[in-house]
Amino acid sequence: MDGTIKIALIGAGMFGGDVHARAYADLQRAGIAPQLGRVGLDEWTRQFAGLTFELVAVATRSEKSAKLAQDNFRQWTGYTPKAYFGATPWIDVLRDFPDLDVMAVATPDNLHTEVVLAALERGVHVITEKPMCLSIEEADQIIEAAKRKNRVVAVDMHKRYDPDHLRIRDDIQNRIGAPLYGTAYLEEPLEVSLSTFKWAEQSDPFSYVGPHWTDLIYSYYKSKPVSLTAVGQKKRLIRSGINAYDAVQVRVEFENGMSINFHNNWITPKDFEGPVNQGHEIVGADGKVESDQQYRGFRFWSNGGGSRTSNNHFTRDVLRPDGSKVYVGYGVDSLTVGLAAICRMKFLHESRDAVASIYPTAEEGRITVAIVHAAAVVRDLNFKYLAEGKGAPVTARFGPDGITIVDPCRAAEGADKVFHKIYHRPI
Repeated sequence: MDGTIKIALIGAGMFGGDVHARAYADLQRAGIAPQLGRVGLDEWTRQFAGLTFELVAVATRSEKSAKLAQDNFRQWTGYTPKAYFGATPWIDVLRDFPDLDVMAVATPDNLHTEVVLAALERGVHVITEKPMCLSIEEADQIIEAAKRKNRVVAVDMHKRYDPDHLRIRDDIQNRIGAPLYGTAYLEEPLEVSLSTFKWAEQSDPFSYVGPHWTDLIYSYYKSKPVSLTAVGQKKRLIRSGINAYDAVQVRVEFENGMSINFHNNWITPKDFEGPVNQGHEIVGADGKVESDQQYRGFRFWSNGGGSRTSNNHFTRDVLRPDGSKVYVGYGVDSLTVGLAAICRMKFLHESRDAVASIYPTAEEGRITVAIVHAAAVVRDLNFKYLAEGKGAPVTARFGPDGITIVDPCRAAEGADKVFHKIYHRPI
């Protein structure tokens, strides 16, 4: 089978310029066949062995970052994608490449929707970073556009593909019995919110990294949320002039009766020994599973370098005989499954429904978006009421009637009901 998949990368910051770009460089060099066995899709290895992949464009907000991404890709592959920059560079990309197959979206969280919808409107498949978007209304717009245009929207939920998590999903969760409660945490370094991202005030640590865990829990049990509560704190970043939450804690109850606490911050000191602190545990009726994704038993230290750990499962370099490096890990696997679905639709003429089981779909991403959206509303109200000495009484309820905010303080402020509907379609 011969053919080409043309890709454009929108956003080349910390994740787009590294994980996405490195993954597409390897695809350009060796195709998708070497990666398919890692994600259980080796059935299509022979059919897809002859396909080629081409990163035709990279687009960022600034000229400097666009040129840097372009130069990096040239060094990795010897090929130079076209560079775009500006406030809406994806518009120019779609104009210049009418035969584009895939738009990879790695922009800041609050900018995903516009890019995704523009791509879908032109009939282009999408691979987008998590969360798919920040509001449930936008999620529905994306899903409806994907259906109308018969295109894939794959969400990069790479926690699903961590080998430890696959073991939990396929084996351990069955051993520990019905889930009762659990905790999931991901704590990012202070430099992320202080300097790496210029958009911390437009997001929060739960909206940014919490989706990894909400999606992972959903992938384990396929159970929808029924209610949540959320609180957040602002103390450290305020000192640096950034009006953003340092940390957010969200507790979600699910249809199957389990209660999961999600804890996230982006203020971990730079002296911490790992890139991030992360892990989760679930208590079941017949047992418990604990999974520490930060410290997996690999630790090293050196003179002047302190004690360090690293996650060799997420991405790692494997030397080729010529000295160049293959980029592998579950961070790449999440992109591979979306591209495999797109290849099956384009070259094998399979339907969206037929390939939906092999990648994190927009419909599944909608569950996380609903949690993120409701948590933001509840968090802000509880933050306000805590400052006023009223406690944190606000919760959210999910159901066939949409998302309802339950706010006991509304009555004290003159509202006729404690219930406030923020969304009217089924979750």
